[in-house]
Amino acid sequence: MSAASVVTPPVTVIVPTFNERANIAELVARIAAALRGRTAEILFVDDSSDGTMDEIARVAASAPLTVRAVHRDHNTGGLGGAVAEGLAQAVNDVCVVMDGDLQHPPELLTAMIDRFAQGGADVVAASRYIGGGDSAGLGTTLRFGVSRAATWLTKAMFPRRLWRSTDPMTGYFLIDRSRIELGDLRPQGFKILLEILVRGGASDELRIAEVPMTFGERRHGDSKAGLRQGATFALHLTRLRFGKMSLFALIGAIGAIANIGIMWALTHVGMDYVLAAIIGAAATIIGNFILQERFVFGDVRGDASRLWVRFAASVSFNGVEAALRIPVMALMVETWHISSVIATAISLLVAFFARFLFHALVVYAPRRHREEEQTVGEPPVDTAAQRIIRAIDAEAMRPGEL
Repeated sequence: MSAASVVTPPVTVIVPTFNERANIAELVARIAAALRGRTAEILFVDDSSDGTMDEIARVAASAPLTVRAVHRDHNTGGLGGAVAEGLAQAVNDVCVVMDGDLQHPPELLTAMIDRFAQGGADVVAASRYIGGGDSAGLGTTLRFGVSRAATWLTKAMFPRRLWRSTDPMTGYFLIDRSRIELGDLRPQGFKILLEILVRGGASDELRIAEVPMTFGERRHGDSKAGLRQGATFALHLTRLRFGKMSLFALIGAIGAIANIGIMWALTHVGMDYVLAAIIGAAATIIGNFILQERFVFGDVRGDASRLWVRFAASVSFNGVEAALRIPVMALMVETWHISSVIATAISLLVAFFARFLFHALVVYAPRRHREEEQTVGEPPVDTAAQRIIRAIDAEAMRPGEL
């Protein structure tokens, strides 16, 4: 197909912004110049507090193409959540996502759109790591090394879905919105393209093409990347690869290590091992709840019971579980004559599945569903066995790779 015969589709350029006021005028001007003669709109999804929305309105009044903005009152899902909001609000199915800090060159829009128009791709990503690409805008050698290591780790964890992608964590990409299920996205942090590629399309895997990108230097504002975003990425990668149960297990493992450490320290200074186990259990029960709220069940808290109800249910169950587990642990020590630390580790492992299922099915069960059942006055349709099977299938195995 010749270049002259390719019909380019109408495009929505989605720009998530967080305190990017100084960049808006230049960004709109360069996007408009790159898309001159094409049907397009710019959609800003703004989480700012620096007057970015006012600057967007000022620039939009004289812009040569449609410029819209949506302001989010709650920064749900970070930058990834803003992109998901933009995909839902876009007028056109073909959407280009780019940052608002001018490190993503707007002049590359033409090449991305033209490559999509040629066919054979649902996603066109701007890559720093293919021939002609350049990642100098990352700045320091340390940041470049971290970026490359994260890319290699990600591709190793998803070898089938990402084998065609050299830069699955780029923030500059084109996506055919009709090929994805927006409701399946659970974005956390910066890496929304990774989420889209891993969760797949509406019916099968997404086809990806790439164009080389020279990653520019930041002109204004500060980078949002940091240790917190790195931790969020690591946890989100774990969730994508293994599902909720793996994150629950990771937090449980951290709690178990803390529990054993507390118990060891207390017994080392002369405390009875049973009392030490009780103190260790109490400390880790509270710590685990805080981590589970943030990293495991954060996407379903809105439909679940109130915070204090969730906390009471979680602590009560874990307290009962500990009250049953500790005597069993003591019995193992007295009967099998094994170390109390080893007995504690064994008992924690055995209790893991019960805790996960209780939290998934009870603590974070959708409140509206329960209220509807109470209003109608009919018994639940599902049996306990069916709910357990569905919870394991939906929470532990999703999304994964077959």
